[in-house]
Parts: sequence; structure tokens; C-alpha cells
Amino acid sequence: MELLSLSEWCAIHKKDPGNVRRLIQQGRIPAQKIGNQWVIASDTLPPADRRIKSGKYKNWRKSSTQPEE
Repeated sequence: MELLSLSEWCAIHKKDPGNVRRLIQQGRIPAQKIGNQWVIASDTLPPADRRIKSGKYKNWRKSSTQPEE
């Protein structure tokens, strides 16, 4: 198993190092700290993007705040 520094892993997967550090702290990316540097296994994939991209969230307030007739 090859270990990559956080910056190397971010360059390969085109991710922002600040966001990756946050994901590591949340436990969504497995990593180890050696000294003062995070290292990530080279075969670790980035977590799935959990953002809502369909636009379905935009109308949820309209339906819940309108008075019933």
C-alpha cells in the first residue's frame, strides 16, 4: 500500500486540500497523521458528492407554507 501526502492525493483527484482536511476530520476519508502531515492511501477514492443538484429542494417551502383551503 502506497501512502500519498494530502497535497499529492488532492492533485491526483483534483480536490481542494482544505475541504479534504475537513472530510478527514469528519471521518469521510480515511487518513493517518504522520508527524504534522496527513497521508492517505493511494487507492482511496474521494467520497460521493452529497449535494442536491436536481433543483428539487427549491420548491419545498412553497408547498409547506401555503395555507390550506
